[in-house]
Amino acid sequence: MKKNDRSPYFIHSIAELHRILELPKPEHPLVSVINFEEITCYTDESMRSLIYNFYSICIKKGFKGKLKYGQNYYDFDEGIMTFFSPGQVITTDITDELALSGWWLVVHSDYIRNYQLAKSIQNYGFFSYAANEALHLSEKEEAMATTIMKNIEQEYRSNIDSYSQDVIVSHIELLLNYSNRFYNRQFITRKATNNDLLIKLETLLADYFSGEKVQQLGLPTVHYISEQLAISPNYLSDLLRNLTGQSTQQHIHNKLIEKAQEILTTTSLSVSEIAYQLGFEYPQSFSKLFKNKTNLSPLEFRHTFN
Repeated sequence: MKKNDRSPYFIHSIAELHRILELPKPEHPLVSVINFEEITCYTDESMRSLIYNFYSICIKKGFKGKLKYGQNYYDFDEGIMTFFSPGQVITTDITDELALSGWWLVVHSDYIRNYQLAKSIQNYGFFSYAANEALHLSEKEEAMATTIMKNIEQEYRSNIDSYSQDVIVSHIELLLNYSNRFYNRQFITRKATNNDLLIKLETLLADYFSGEKVQQLGLPTVHYISEQLAISPNYLSDLLRNLTGQSTQQHIHNKLIEKAQEILTTTSLSVSEIAYQLGFEYPQSFSKLFKNKTNLSPLEFRHTFN
């Protein structure tokens, strides 16, 4: 189990995960529901950082360690739900008191390969949220999510028939759809905090297009904006859609068009000069975006003010 380097430890299969956690072999090789109270937490420092080769959905309570995702640490309390896709790096501080309760659903992508869920699971943005953007569950939500996980466990522990996989995949999809609803509720209940974030975004974009960064760095990307706001790209876009109906990219474009309109009406710069000033490599790209947003070409917009 020991490794000589600090690279993440890759857990290839659910069977390997069970072995590491000192659990009996999984009853199904591609799906398992784990009770956190029944596992032996690993203390091997070489496994401080892990990569799972399967989807991981956790309901965690009473977590005494710290979980790190990316550059952020998160202290778990009651009713926290996290989601990880295959290939993501999860880092946990190793402590003598590492313990928690709750439920852990692990699903290999092969299990859902022949279902629509294999494609649609990419649309659940919370699989790319950071740990500090975890889902905080109410008691009712926690009970509902736990019930679905237990139903999945009961199904694969029962006699397998031709309907078993269909039923389990349906339960997984149901859990993900409820999680979408719960996140939507979280966006609403944290409206004051989220409005502060929206103000920071507007200020950040205004400063970016008014200063020299747009000439130095080009058009701002969603990744750049999310980094500046210390929030994951998917969480930011989902939050903005909930608040404003628009994604981060749409907010960037709106601010860009707003700045372009200002330049068109207050200067005599050519369309090409404006395009380059706003970070476009090709003026045609600027003109196309401007017309898509305003139904007018840049010159047509300028003429409306003459």
